[in-house]
Amino acid sequence: MTQERPFWNPYIAGIVLGLVLLLTFLTMGFGLGSSSAATRLAYAGAHAVAPAPTEHNGYMATYVAEGNPLEDWMIFEVIGVFLGGLLGAFSAGRLRRPHLLKGPRATNLQRVVLAILGGILMGFAARLARGCTSGQALTGGAMLSVGSWIYMMAVFAGGYLVAPFVRRQWR
Repeated sequence: MTQERPFWNPYIAGIVLGLVLLLTFLTMGFGLGSSSAATRLAYAGAHAVAPAPTEHNGYMATYVAEGNPLEDWMIFEVIGVFLGGLLGAFSAGRLRRPHLLKGPRATNLQRVVLAILGGILMGFAARLARGCTSGQALTGGAMLSVGSWIYMMAVFAGGYLVAPFVRRQWR
């Protein structure tokens, strides 16, 4: 097993994340979030393949009626998140050839399948909750939204309830 380099100090990372959140409020008038970018990307793809059904769908039509769904600040924010992740990994000395982080009992296929299923579940839940974890926790929490605080408490409670079932995969 190779020796992993440490992540950023979580307190420093939290302060930097808070400053980024403040900067987005000051410059864009919005907080942080990311699930809308995936939604917009999916609807842009659906509109490119099947424009008529997309335009007549009550939910998707709101995204394509305004023009190109990819012309939104959220798309650029997610690109910035990717670039910021690269910068963070580089500055922590953790940028190297990609490899899967997984427990000793998990196979690569299991890890990839579970990651994809988890992502789909989180994306679906984000649409139901009208925001992803970053949007609800960071933006909603900073605005002292009661719904966002309840959401985060539910996320942590769910995590603690489910962790024993998946913990043995990481040992």
